[in-house]
Amino acid sequence: MKALRFHAAKDLRLDDLPPLPAPGPGQVAIRNRFVGICGTDLHEYSYGPIFIPTGPHPFTGAQGPQVLGHEFGGVVTAIGEGVGHVAVGDRVSVQPLIMPRQGDYFADRGLFHLSPQLALAGLSWHSGGMAEAALLNDYNVVKIPDALSDEEAALVEPTAVAVYACDRGGIAAGDSVLVTGAGPIGMLTLLAAKAFGATRLFLSDLNDTRLELARAILPEVVTLNPKRDDIGARIRAATEGSVGCDVALECVGNEKALASCLEGVRKQGVIVQVGLHPGNSGLDWFNVTFKDVDLRGSWAYPTHLWPRVIDLIASGAIPARKVVTKKIRLEQAVGDGFDALLDPAGTQLKILIDLG
Repeated sequence: MKALRFHAAKDLRLDDLPPLPAPGPGQVAIRNRFVGICGTDLHEYSYGPIFIPTGPHPFTGAQGPQVLGHEFGGVVTAIGEGVGHVAVGDRVSVQPLIMPRQGDYFADRGLFHLSPQLALAGLSWHSGGMAEAALLNDYNVVKIPDALSDEEAALVEPTAVAVYACDRGGIAAGDSVLVTGAGPIGMLTLLAAKAFGATRLFLSDLNDTRLELARAILPEVVTLNPKRDDIGARIRAATEGSVGCDVALECVGNEKALASCLEGVRKQGVIVQVGLHPGNSGLDWFNVTFKDVDLRGSWAYPTHLWPRVIDLIASGAIPARKVVTKKIRLEQAVGDGFDALLDPAGTQLKILIDLG
C-alpha cells in the first residue's frame, strides 16, 4: 500500500506499507478516494512535529512516521463485527476525530471534540487519508448520499470547521459578517455564513490574489486589504448605522487579523477565533471591554455535525467544491501540493489528492 508519511519537518516520503489488517469489532476498512491538504498538514510539513506525537499517543498509541490526511472519504471494503450503519460498497465521508466514547468528562456529555485524549486520523492514528486505504472506527465513517460527489466527501471535514464557527458566532439571517483570512477555511466560513442568512459579507486578507479568487467564488463579498484599507472604517461605512458588523471570524491565526476583527465588529458583537495562534496576542483589551463584545473560541467541531454538513453541501446551500483549485495524484503531493500551497503568491486555495 502506498502512503505519504511524515518523517520530520520537510521530510514527507511516499512509502510502501504492508496491507492493513482486516477490521476488528467496531472497525471499518475503506479504499480512499480523495483527500484534501489542510493548513494543519502544511504546518506539520513546515515546522512539525506539532500534533503528530513523538512518543506513543496516550489514547491510540500512534506515533511517527505518520500517514497524513484527515480530510477524506472513500468506499467501504470491509466491516468488522457489530458494524451495522454502513455496508461494503457504501461511499463514506470520514469524521476523523478519535477519542474515548465514555468514561471521559466530555465524552460522557457528547462533547467528544473536547476530550483531552483526542486523536485524529491522519495526525495521531495508524491510518490517514493520504494512503490507498484506511482502517477506522465505525463512528469515523458516515454514509453519503448520491447527491454528494467523492470530491465533496473530502470537503465535509473543513466545511464542518466553518459551520461550527458560524454556530459559535450565532450568525442569523440579515447579519453582517467579517472573515479575516482568505484561505480555504476562511472561504468556506464565508460560504457557510451566507448559507446561514448573512446578507453583508466582508473578507480581509493581505494577498490580493487570494482576494481575487474569493470574488470569483462569491462575487458579492466586499474584499479588503489591510495594507491599503482601514478595516474598521470601511466596514462601519458599509453597515447600518455605521456601527460595524455583527460577527467577525478570525480564520488565519494572526494577531493583526484578530485586531481587525475587533476594529470591524460592532458594540455587543461577537468575535470568533477559528485560526490557531502560534503565540500570545496583543489584543486591545480596553476595546474588548469598551465595545462589550463576546470573544469565543471555535475548536474543530462536534462530531454530530456530519449529517448536517453533508446535507448543506449536497443541497448546494454550501457549494464547497468552489474552493478546490487543483487535483493531483499522490506521487505529486509534495511538489504540486504542499509546496504549491506554501507559495507566497497564493495562487492555490484547496488542493485535493485523487487516490482513485
